[in-house]
Amino acid sequence: MKLKKLIAIALTVVAATAILTGCGSQNTGTTQSQEKKEITVGVTPGASEEIMDTVVKEAAKDGLTVHVKSFSDYVTPDQALASGDIDLNAFQHGPFLDAFNAKNGTKLISIGKTYLAPLGLYSHKYKSVSDIPDGAKIAIPNDPSNGGRALILLAKQGWIKLDESKEATKVTVQDIKENPKHLDIIELEAAQLPRSLDDTDASVINAGYAISAGLNSEKDAIAREDDTSPYVNIIAAREDDKDNAAYQKFVKAFQSDAVKQFIQTNYSGELVPEW
Repeated sequence: MKLKKLIAIALTVVAATAILTGCGSQNTGTTQSQEKKEITVGVTPGASEEIMDTVVKEAAKDGLTVHVKSFSDYVTPDQALASGDIDLNAFQHGPFLDAFNAKNGTKLISIGKTYLAPLGLYSHKYKSVSDIPDGAKIAIPNDPSNGGRALILLAKQGWIKLDESKEATKVTVQDIKENPKHLDIIELEAAQLPRSLDDTDASVINAGYAISAGLNSEKDAIAREDDTSPYVNIIAAREDDKDNAAYQKFVKAFQSDAVKQFIQTNYSGELVPEW
């Protein structure tokens, strides 16, 4: 009897082990199959949104479905990313993201570069920088990073001098140390800048909004950033998701030859691929 009981116990243990092993194999398979097949990416209107059409097609070739959500301003795409409402966004440059993190205590990071969108100085009244009069009314973006970026562009024209002890990407209007042309610098929402051209002597406009307004920085701007600019656009993610396989597929799709060709064909001189 004792021998029979021992054999029965042994068989029970073997069976239980087999069941647990089977369950373990199924769990592993489930974990491996949990890679996202669909993601949502935030963009802003204009070039970011138009380029994404080609990115979506490239991602689909790799089995990834990309849904695009367009935002009308530069703040809500990062808020949506931080809160988990979207998976990634692709509309901003590194210094803008750094400023957003510093202000909001978020941990959003870049997982890939996209393109440089040169900032331009446009005017409906004057055809060259030398024509801009003393006391001119100049509009610039009101967000910290792009506002500082605009001030650097004005400083390069010799119109203002900035505090050299301040980090270049963090300067504000308070860091203007000299204003020999007595410029009246007005800070506006980036989306309003194209419309401000009728009311200002010149306006510094972000590439996305400029393109949407039919402006080409290479042809229409009286001054623009050169290729030494640190303001290269990026793909942003939450820090915990930096190694997400689906997100890396998206980066690969964006940094494809097809997307580069699309940018060079449709935005020649306006946007510069940086991969």
